[in-house]
Amino acid sequence: MKAVTYTRYGGPEVLRLADVPMPVPGDQDVLIRVRAAEATKGDCELRSFRYSVKWFWLPLRVAVGISRPRRRILGMYFAGEVVSVGGRVTRFAPGDQVYGSAGLRQGAYGEYVALPDRATIGPKPRTMTFAEAAAVPLGGLNALHFMRRASIKPGEQVLINGAGGSIGAHAVQIAHSMGAQVTAVDHGIKEDLVRALGAGDFLDYTTGDVTTTGRRFDVIFDMVPGSPYRRLVDMLNPGGRYLNGNPRLSVLARSVLTTRFTDKTVTVAFAPETTEDLATLTEMIEAGEIQSIVDRVYPMTEAAAAHRRVETEQRLGAIVLTIGEPAGPTGP
Repeated sequence: MKAVTYTRYGGPEVLRLADVPMPVPGDQDVLIRVRAAEATKGDCELRSFRYSVKWFWLPLRVAVGISRPRRRILGMYFAGEVVSVGGRVTRFAPGDQVYGSAGLRQGAYGEYVALPDRATIGPKPRTMTFAEAAAVPLGGLNALHFMRRASIKPGEQVLINGAGGSIGAHAVQIAHSMGAQVTAVDHGIKEDLVRALGAGDFLDYTTGDVTTTGRRFDVIFDMVPGSPYRRLVDMLNPGGRYLNGNPRLSVLARSVLTTRFTDKTVTVAFAPETTEDLATLTEMIEAGEIQSIVDRVYPMTEAAAAHRRVETEQRLGAIVLTIGEPAGPTGP
């Protein structure tokens, strides 16, 4: 089969289209023909081994390969069709259209991926193409996790810092669907996008500092590495909740003290990415509460260009690779 591979860490130029062996599924596995995969910031960080959050660098390097990557095929979030299932699999059947997360098993940049039946896989939303569906699980699963942990009530003021990224953009939609009054912070080029997704107010971080506005919020969801922890927490109303999706080690330590010794709550727990949450996202999509946000679609032959687009941070939505097909709508 064809796959986008890399055998050393480096820039986008290390990505190569190559022929690789087909995965061999086991008795409890599902073999999926991948139709589309999101090219994520996480993929780019694994490829280059440069991370904005530094504290887990060493354990992750040991896990994924010290001198070279152990897994040659990137890609964690995908949509495709079930080709075959193992003898002990009951959740899926050949021909099912699915989407979900391969996690750190990766492999979605290849034409086929074999995943355990217990992996975070579910029926693809009927209203979405493969490319649109592939753009949902990363942002949707993480945003749903944090917005639930925020316990948002209708009418509450919610600030989303980094609202134009994949997770932030889904958080805007989910918080809006919960009845929140959403204020988004990001680069000015993303204002129209996040307002269309449900943000009632927008602040451009290139022209002003949100922490100097004097405003107060019930919930702050922060996706920006290196943001000023204390100044953001000080913007919370009494009983407010601060959630951080990219915590530095210092934030992990301070979060315990803030939660224990003040009337504010800090959450830094990472999303478990469950099949139950994926099913919830599917319901929200089919009810019209969440839409997919795709910036550009590239063929797998242009994976390096896709990674460059991701790393510019100028994208308005997800970057998606079509796997084994020319770029363009796939699905339904």
